[in-house]
Amino acid sequence: MTTPILYSLRQCPYAMRSRLAILHARQTVILRDIDMNNKPEEMLLISPKGTVPVLDLGDGKVIDESIDIMVWALTQSDPSNLLYSHDDTQRPAMLEWIKNNDVAFVGALQKYRAASRYHDDNKEEYRDMCCKWLMPIEQRLSQHAYIMGEQPSLVDYAILPFIRQFSRVDKKWYAQAPLPNLRAWLIKHYDDPTFSKAMVSHPKWKTGDEPIVFGNE
Repeated sequence: MTTPILYSLRQCPYAMRSRLAILHARQTVILRDIDMNNKPEEMLLISPKGTVPVLDLGDGKVIDESIDIMVWALTQSDPSNLLYSHDDTQRPAMLEWIKNNDVAFVGALQKYRAASRYHDDNKEEYRDMCCKWLMPIEQRLSQHAYIMGEQPSLVDYAILPFIRQFSRVDKKWYAQAPLPNLRAWLIKHYDDPTFSKAMVSHPKWKTGDEPIVFGNE
Protein backbone atom coordinates (compact mmCIF):
# COMPACT_ATOMS: atom_id res chain seq x y z
CA MET A 1 0.00 0.00 0.00
CA THR A 2 1.40 3.40 -1.00
CA THR A 3 2.21 5.77 1.85
CA PRO A 4 0.45 9.14 1.39
CA ILE A 5 2.64 12.18 0.74
CA LEU A 6 2.03 15.39 2.68
CA TYR A 7 3.35 18.63 1.22
CA SER A 8 3.76 20.93 4.18
CA LEU A 9 5.40 24.05 5.60
CA ARG A 10 6.52 24.10 9.21
CA GLN A 11 5.16 27.52 10.24
CA CYS A 12 2.01 27.54 8.09
CA PRO A 13 -0.97 27.27 10.48
CA TYR A 14 -3.02 25.29 7.96
CA ALA A 15 -0.22 22.76 7.47
CA MET A 16 0.34 22.71 11.22
CA ARG A 17 -3.25 21.67 11.96
CA SER A 18 -2.97 18.92 9.36
CA ARG A 19 0.20 17.53 10.93
CA LEU A 20 -1.40 17.61 14.38
CA ALA A 21 -4.38 15.59 13.14
CA ILE A 22 -2.16 13.05 11.39
CA LEU A 23 -0.19 12.55 14.61
CA HIS A 24 -3.31 12.21 16.73
CA ALA A 25 -4.78 9.78 14.21
CA ARG A 26 -1.54 7.75 14.32
CA GLN A 27 -1.31 7.79 10.56
CA THR A 28 1.92 7.62 8.57
CA VAL A 29 2.81 9.95 5.70
CA ILE A 30 5.90 10.94 3.77
CA LEU A 31 6.55 14.56 4.76
CA ARG A 32 7.79 17.03 2.19
CA ASP A 33 8.49 20.44 3.72
CA ILE A 34 8.57 22.77 0.74
CA ASP A 35 10.11 26.08 -0.22
CA MET A 36 7.21 28.38 -1.12
CA ASN A 37 9.54 30.43 -3.32
CA ASN A 38 10.42 27.32 -5.30
CA LYS A 39 7.32 25.16 -5.25
CA PRO A 40 7.96 21.60 -6.43
CA GLU A 41 6.49 20.63 -9.77
CA GLU A 42 5.24 17.39 -8.22
CA MET A 43 2.95 19.39 -5.90
CA LEU A 44 1.76 21.85 -8.55
CA LEU A 45 0.79 19.00 -10.86
CA ILE A 46 -1.67 17.60 -8.32
CA SER A 47 -2.74 20.92 -6.76
CA PRO A 48 -2.27 23.87 -9.14
CA LYS A 49 -3.37 26.43 -6.54
CA GLY A 50 0.08 26.03 -5.00
CA THR A 51 -0.78 26.29 -1.32
CA VAL A 52 -0.07 23.88 1.51
CA PRO A 53 -1.06 21.50 2.90
CA VAL A 54 -1.57 19.02 0.08
CA LEU A 55 -2.07 15.32 0.78
CA ASP A 56 -1.47 12.91 -2.09
CA LEU A 57 -3.11 9.63 -1.10
CA GLY A 58 -1.34 7.77 -3.88
CA ASP A 59 -4.51 6.29 -5.35
CA GLY A 60 -5.32 9.24 -7.58
CA LYS A 61 -7.04 11.14 -4.79
CA VAL A 62 -5.64 14.45 -3.55
CA ILE A 63 -6.83 16.46 -0.54
CA ASP A 64 -5.72 20.09 -0.50
CA GLU A 65 -7.87 21.66 2.19
CA SER A 66 -6.50 21.46 5.72
CA ILE A 67 -9.78 20.63 7.46
CA ASP A 68 -10.48 17.89 4.93
CA ILE A 69 -7.04 16.43 5.69
CA MET A 70 -7.79 16.55 9.42
CA VAL A 71 -11.14 14.81 8.97
CA TRP A 72 -9.60 12.24 6.61
CA ALA A 73 -6.91 11.36 9.14
CA LEU A 74 -9.30 11.11 12.08
CA THR A 75 -11.76 9.07 10.05
CA GLN A 76 -9.00 6.49 9.55
CA SER A 77 -8.30 6.36 13.28
CA ASP A 78 -9.37 8.53 16.19
CA PRO A 79 -7.91 7.04 19.40
CA SER A 80 -8.37 10.30 21.33
CA ASN A 81 -11.95 10.70 20.05
CA LEU A 82 -11.29 14.18 18.67
CA LEU A 83 -14.41 13.85 16.50
CA TYR A 84 -16.55 13.27 19.62
CA SER A 85 -18.07 10.12 18.12
CA HIS A 86 -20.05 9.67 21.36
CA ASP A 87 -22.14 12.73 20.43
CA ASP A 88 -23.00 13.11 16.74
CA THR A 89 -24.69 16.43 17.40
CA GLN A 90 -21.30 18.02 18.10
CA ARG A 91 -19.85 17.58 14.60
CA PRO A 92 -21.83 20.41 12.91
CA ALA A 93 -21.00 22.72 15.81
CA MET A 94 -17.30 21.86 15.53
CA LEU A 95 -17.24 22.58 11.81
CA GLU A 96 -19.07 25.86 12.39
CA TRP A 97 -16.49 26.94 14.98
CA ILE A 98 -13.69 26.14 12.54
CA LYS A 99 -15.42 27.91 9.65
CA ASN A 100 -15.88 31.02 11.78
CA ASN A 101 -12.24 30.86 12.84
CA ASP A 102 -11.05 30.58 9.25
CA VAL A 103 -13.12 33.56 8.13
CA ALA A 104 -13.73 36.00 10.98
CA PHE A 105 -10.76 35.39 13.27
CA VAL A 106 -8.14 34.76 10.59
CA GLY A 107 -9.24 37.90 8.73
CA ALA A 108 -8.86 40.05 11.86
CA LEU A 109 -5.63 38.29 12.81
CA GLN A 110 -4.03 39.03 9.45
CA LYS A 111 -4.87 42.72 9.83
CA TYR A 112 -3.56 42.73 13.41
CA ARG A 113 -0.28 41.10 12.39
CA ALA A 114 0.20 43.48 9.46
CA ALA A 115 -0.63 46.53 11.59
CA SER A 116 1.90 45.42 14.20
CA ARG A 117 4.58 44.77 11.60
CA TYR A 118 4.15 48.16 9.93
CA HIS A 119 3.37 50.10 13.15
CA ASP A 120 -0.11 50.95 11.92
CA ASP A 121 -2.24 53.13 14.18
CA ASN A 122 -5.10 50.63 13.72
CA LYS A 123 -3.26 47.88 15.58
CA GLU A 124 -5.43 48.12 18.71
CA GLU A 125 -8.62 48.19 16.64
CA TYR A 126 -7.67 44.95 14.88
CA ARG A 127 -6.57 43.40 18.16
CA ASP A 128 -9.96 44.25 19.64
CA MET A 129 -11.59 42.52 16.66
CA CYS A 130 -9.57 39.40 17.44
CA CYS A 131 -10.50 39.58 21.12
CA LYS A 132 -14.18 39.93 20.31
CA TRP A 133 -13.96 36.55 18.58
CA LEU A 134 -11.80 35.01 21.32
CA MET A 135 -13.97 35.99 24.28
CA PRO A 136 -16.58 33.22 23.74
CA ILE A 137 -13.69 30.72 23.70
CA GLU A 138 -12.33 32.25 26.90
CA GLN A 139 -15.79 31.83 28.42
CA ARG A 140 -16.00 28.20 27.33
CA LEU A 141 -12.54 27.49 28.72
CA SER A 142 -13.66 28.88 32.06
CA GLN A 143 -16.27 26.10 32.14
CA HIS A 144 -14.27 23.13 30.87
CA ALA A 145 -10.71 22.21 29.93
CA TYR A 146 -11.16 22.38 26.16
CA ILE A 147 -13.31 24.32 23.74
CA MET A 148 -16.04 21.72 23.25
CA GLY A 149 -15.84 20.00 26.65
CA GLU A 150 -13.55 18.24 29.09
CA GLN A 151 -11.76 16.36 26.32
CA PRO A 152 -9.90 17.88 23.36
CA SER A 153 -11.66 17.89 20.01
CA LEU A 154 -11.07 18.65 16.35
CA VAL A 155 -11.77 22.31 17.13
CA ASP A 156 -8.89 22.67 19.59
CA TYR A 157 -6.30 21.46 17.10
CA ALA A 158 -7.82 23.31 14.14
CA ILE A 159 -7.77 26.64 15.97
CA LEU A 160 -4.54 26.15 17.96
CA PRO A 161 -2.11 27.34 15.23
CA PHE A 162 -3.98 30.63 14.84
CA ILE A 163 -4.20 31.29 18.58
CA ARG A 164 -0.46 30.66 18.62
CA GLN A 165 0.03 33.32 15.95
CA PHE A 166 -2.16 35.75 17.88
CA SER A 167 -0.18 35.22 21.09
CA ARG A 168 3.08 36.06 19.33
CA VAL A 169 2.09 39.39 17.76
CA ASP A 170 2.52 41.39 20.96
CA LYS A 171 3.82 39.04 23.65
CA LYS A 172 3.93 41.69 26.37
CA TRP A 173 0.28 42.63 25.85
CA TYR A 174 -0.81 39.00 25.52
CA ALA A 175 0.87 38.03 28.80
CA GLN A 176 -1.46 40.33 30.75
CA ALA A 177 -4.53 40.23 28.49
CA PRO A 178 -7.91 39.30 30.01
CA LEU A 179 -7.59 35.80 28.54
CA PRO A 180 -6.21 33.69 31.42
CA ASN A 181 -8.03 30.50 30.44
CA LEU A 182 -6.91 30.82 26.83
CA ARG A 183 -3.30 31.26 27.98
CA ALA A 184 -3.53 28.14 30.15
CA TRP A 185 -5.09 26.19 27.26
CA LEU A 186 -2.29 27.24 24.91
CA ILE A 187 0.42 26.29 27.41
CA LYS A 188 -1.24 22.91 27.87
CA HIS A 189 -0.90 22.30 24.14
CA TYR A 190 2.71 23.50 24.12
CA ASP A 191 3.50 21.02 26.89
CA ASP A 192 2.04 18.13 24.87
CA PRO A 193 4.79 16.07 23.18
CA THR A 194 2.54 15.76 20.11
CA PHE A 195 2.83 19.50 19.51
CA SER A 196 6.61 19.34 19.75
CA LYS A 197 6.64 16.47 17.27
CA ALA A 198 4.43 18.42 14.86
CA MET A 199 6.86 21.34 14.99
CA VAL A 200 10.13 19.49 14.35
CA SER A 201 12.13 21.28 11.68
CA HIS A 202 12.99 19.35 8.51
CA PRO A 203 15.16 20.29 5.51
CA LYS A 204 13.32 21.73 2.52
CA TRP A 205 12.41 18.91 0.17
CA LYS A 206 13.91 18.56 -3.28
CA THR A 207 13.23 15.91 -5.91
CA GLY A 208 15.38 12.88 -5.20
CA ASP A 209 15.73 13.47 -1.46
CA GLU A 210 15.43 10.56 0.93
CA PRO A 211 11.81 10.32 2.22
CA ILE A 212 11.02 11.62 5.69
CA VAL A 213 8.53 9.38 7.46
CA PHE A 214 6.15 11.37 9.67
CA GLY A 215 3.45 10.22 12.06
CA ASN A 216 2.97 6.70 13.31
CA GLU A 217 6.58 5.64 12.72
